[in-house]
Parts: sequence; C-alpha cells; structure tokens
Amino acid sequence: MKKTILISSIHIADAKNEPFLGDVYLEDGKIAALAPSLVKEADLHIDAAGKDWTLIPGFIDVHIHGAAGFDTMDATPEALSGMAGALPKEGTTSFLATTMTQSDEAVSQALQNASGFESGEAQAEMVGIHLEGPFISKKQPGAQPVEHIIPPSIELFQKWQSLSGDRIKLVTMAPETEGGYGFIDEVTSTGVIASIGHSDGTWEEMQHAISVGASHVTHLYNQMSAFHHREPGVVGTAFLDKRLSVEIIADFIHSHPKSVELAFRQIGAERLVLITDAMRAKGLKPGTYDLGGQDVFVTENGARLESGALAGSILTMDEAMKNVQNCTGCSISELVAITSYNAAKKLGLSHKGSIERGKDADLVILDEHLDVQLTICRGTIAYQKEGLA
Repeated sequence: MKKTILISSIHIADAKNEPFLGDVYLEDGKIAALAPSLVKEADLHIDAAGKDWTLIPGFIDVHIHGAAGFDTMDATPEALSGMAGALPKEGTTSFLATTMTQSDEAVSQALQNASGFESGEAQAEMVGIHLEGPFISKKQPGAQPVEHIIPPSIELFQKWQSLSGDRIKLVTMAPETEGGYGFIDEVTSTGVIASIGHSDGTWEEMQHAISVGASHVTHLYNQMSAFHHREPGVVGTAFLDKRLSVEIIADFIHSHPKSVELAFRQIGAERLVLITDAMRAKGLKPGTYDLGGQDVFVTENGARLESGALAGSILTMDEAMKNVQNCTGCSISELVAITSYNAAKKLGLSHKGSIERGKDADLVILDEHLDVQLTICRGTIAYQKEGLA
C-alpha cells in the first residue's frame, strides 16, 4: 500500500494552465485531488508554506543511453535498474532506454533484456525504448560506429520489436537512405514514432519523409544536414515544419547558448523536447568510459571519442531546464512543456506530463533557483535533497 501524501501551500505549474498556489493530495500512486485548499488526512504532509517552491510534472527523457555507470547496451537488469534509480535525483520520473548502433546480436541482447524490465517503486519508470540506429547515414555517424550502420530493414526491425516485447516506441533513422521511406511508412503504421536523425537529407527528402509518417527530430543541430540558404536541410525542416517535435541537448556543448535560444524562438515551447542523450558517465567523475565498445574521454566539458567527436553527454534534465531558462527567460509553464508535457503527448502517455486528477503522481518540487528539492515517482518519494525537512 502506497503512502498518502498531502503537499500544501505550493505553487502548482502546468504546461497549459497559469500557475496557482494550492494543495495536492496523492493516493495509490495517483493525483487524487488538487485545489486551492484541501482538508485531508495523509500519511505524509509536505508543507511548503513560507517557501518559494513550485510543483511541476516529473521530467520525461526520451533520449538517454546511460547514467551512474550503467548503459542500456550493457543488456543487464542491473544496468536498467541502476539508471532508473539514479534519474530521480535530477527530477526525471520517466525515460526511454536508448540503444545505439551496434551488431544485430548486441542490439538484440539489449532489447531482450529491456523487454521484461519493470522499474521499482522509488525509480524513474522505463516507459519504452528508443532505438537510435543502426538505420542511419554513414555521412552523419557522430559517435555511432560506422561499421555497424546498415540500410533500414523492416524485417530486422520487426524481429527486434518482437524481442523487445513491443517496447520500442521511437526509432531514429535517416529517411534518405535506401528503403527509408518505406520503412517509415511501415513502422509508423504500428504506432512507433519515426524520428529524423543522423541524417544528411535535403529539404525535399525530409518533406517526403514527413508525408509518409516521420514526426520527430533527434538532437537538433547534431549529426544532421545544417541549414544553408540554398538548402535548408534537416535543421531548416525542424525549424519550419510544424508537424515535427524536435529534441535538443541544452548543455551548451552540443549547441551554443544562442543556438539553443534560436531553436526556442523558432520552434517554440509547443514543439521542443529537452533531452540529455546522456551516457554512463553522467553523475560520475571525469575519466575514460565505454560507449558501444568505444573509449569515451569525459571531462568537465563533456564526453568525446578519441577523434574529438561528441559521444553523448553528461547532462542532467534539471541542468538542461535551467540552461534554457537562463538563455530564453521562458516561463515555468513553458519549461513544463519542454521537459514533460510534449514528451508525454508525443509518446501517448495520457497518464503523465501534467498535474491533473487521475494522472500518475510523477512530480518534482523545485526551489526558487529551479533546483530539485524532491522527486515523487508514481506516488513514492524517490529523491529528497539532503537536509530537507
């Protein structure tokens, strides 16, 4: 039996509503009631009176490879559990375990491992899998091993989806590669999101991809055809086509602060989705780590292969949120949209992404500096800042 929790006298922020001061009551892992004032008996009372605290929906990271020394491609239950246990500290309550371009055998093992994984009570919930590669462009590999890049194959994808227990929710691929458009048509007909990423495509090729079902863009600016005034490429498509939701890694390493601001101004809080694209070194000390069998050199300034290519990030979702707020001055409601609401909507998670009666009690308490004070995953406190009463 989950504890009942009453959170009182707190600013409640949502993507679609003006923030208001009120109370929230949690029962059986759900939001049972919210109002300007509630009179409820609860097992735990969190009183925010006199504190400049804000309650928001928990973050949803749709693109994360690893954290705390663990990686999806480790293909062990311990790895997924380790990730799920580490993420609430940064306010993340749901995530897509993300694979990377590897051999059929390695990807199969990772997917089969994820098929039976269920997050624990005090952990972020793994709500599915993001298959990044291997159906990408060899012209835009980034940290994806070129030797394992192959043309899109619906037969291989169907095998992998079966191994995953139908948990693949999003697939990053390059539409312009051989068989790409037919692949998009097939996978999207099953409800899987086709995301344009690691792509060297033109505006016209992206328009064709969108017409057959592509609806998302993986890590804007990075490993995609750049904007040019005579060829808008994938970046121009992401800016202009309102049918696309667009990921961005706001660590100010993958993209300049002004490029992040440009994306926010052009794409808007309605379509932007903050991600970390983090690898196993997130939360650990600088050093040498592994990503898909490749050495990654991690410093305070990011994670790179020996070639100098960026290899994911060590970004946290709360840092990403604060970075965007600092460079755009956006509202708390817009921050909720880009950290939670848009991802929930994209993934069809109707029970997440907003603070409403009946929704999952996935919640984060922020202080006036947007620092995470407490994280609740499905009605259970999963993280509490040290020294918090």
